[in-house]
Amino acid sequence: MVLSRRFIAFCLVGGLNTAFGYSVYAALLYAGLRHAWALLIATCAGVVFNFFSTGRLVFGNRDGSRLPRFVAVYAIVYVFNLALIELLLAEGFGPYVGGAISMPAATLVAYALQNRFVFLKAERN
Repeated sequence: MVLSRRFIAFCLVGGLNTAFGYSVYAALLYAGLRHAWALLIATCAGVVFNFFSTGRLVFGNRDGSRLPRFVAVYAIVYVFNLALIELLLAEGFGPYVGGAISMPAATLVAYALQNRFVFLKAERN
């Protein structure tokens, strides 16, 4: 399997974004929030930073008008991620482990949706 440079850059930039988001999620769990609320707040906390870092460093795009599409993609990723965590909880995993296990799948979904619907190149038309 050959990985594109764009996907590798997405994963590298996403590593920092993910570390931030998971740290917020774990801290909120530790503070007593339920996992669904912790995930929602952590997702919202990183959206604007992620938009500009991912847009510029991964997709070479600084167009702020794409922010609503980016937010919509993250709403979809949130629902997907929450559903996966719920499945893992039902299988006996804790919310920390469930959140960590769900990250790779959520990353793939986020990349696919951002690549297709948010940062698509104008020359594709």
